[in-house]
Amino acid sequence: MKALFIGGTGTISAAVVRRLAQDPDWEVWLLNRGNRPLPDSERIHSITADIHDEEDVAKKLEGMTFDTVCEFIGFKVEDVERDYRLFRGKTRQYIYTSSASAYHKPSADYLIKEGTTMANPYWQYSRDKIACEEFLMKQYRENGFPVTIVRPSHTYDERSIPLGVHGKNGSWQVIRRIQEGKPVLIHGDGTSLWALTFNTDFAIGYTGLMGNGHAIGEAFHITGDEILSWNQIYSEIADALGVELHPYHVSADFLAAAGDKYGYDFTGSLTGDKSVSVVFDNSKIKRLSPDMKTNVPFHRGVRIALDYILSHPLECQKADPEFDAWCDRVIEALDKAAEKI
Repeated sequence: MKALFIGGTGTISAAVVRRLAQDPDWEVWLLNRGNRPLPDSERIHSITADIHDEEDVAKKLEGMTFDTVCEFIGFKVEDVERDYRLFRGKTRQYIYTSSASAYHKPSADYLIKEGTTMANPYWQYSRDKIACEEFLMKQYRENGFPVTIVRPSHTYDERSIPLGVHGKNGSWQVIRRIQEGKPVLIHGDGTSLWALTFNTDFAIGYTGLMGNGHAIGEAFHITGDEILSWNQIYSEIADALGVELHPYHVSADFLAAAGDKYGYDFTGSLTGDKSVSVVFDNSKIKRLSPDMKTNVPFHRGVRIALDYILSHPLECQKADPEFDAWCDRVIEALDKAAEKI
């Protein structure tokens, strides 16, 4: 069988590519700009192109057909409209990577299922994903376009640790604050629940859908079974670093207001996503991919990530003094406010 990955070198897609490259039944093609190295495998082939250059891509794909096309970098409706034009009649399955942030939060039921209402008034990113899903399902219903939709939740790999509050350069500056014994911002009181998935676990669920006729016209969230509070998540990070955590709890609304003028979109990422407890019903993905489970729990995953981050300073240790100073100002302002009351 033949698979085409649009992207294929990101946090979740790279894990899927690596897993599929070990399967002798699959021939893997990657379409991207060629800016990142590919896994070393004779089953992986490269098409160097910018997917946004539709005419060039159409020429390079001329005469090619695929069993599955995997879209990982489609963020707006015009992206999936382009894919529909490019791959209609050329693939037996088109898997679109949406987002679990598109689910309405808080939902009417604590347990989120694939049929949970899709709505997010706080985050444009999520609304764009919903619009993409709606377009693709319309093409499935009206024109038979063989779409499968997947909705990852918070998936991470060895290059970064999952956090609720961080700056524009990722997780490193928060790691440094924890190492140095400085107070670390945690949204809310830290007791809301969250689901984390290591990317190799996500790949198990995803590849179980590839080439599976029962997945056509369906949506699946793919997330691990482990549920942790944010206090537990940050405590595990500190434990892995061998230091004591000094949490500083701040309401998500305050963080959103304080971060807005500095370009930190905590309205979307917190109010519209991470500040709300999420528990996923994973029974649907497990019916089609029975091996999907949490093989890498967070206490192991965070150590894998920290080992890599600490040993790859040039790649992973991007200082963010602006965010560090912003954290200090938030803490100072709240401490002074408490003193005045």
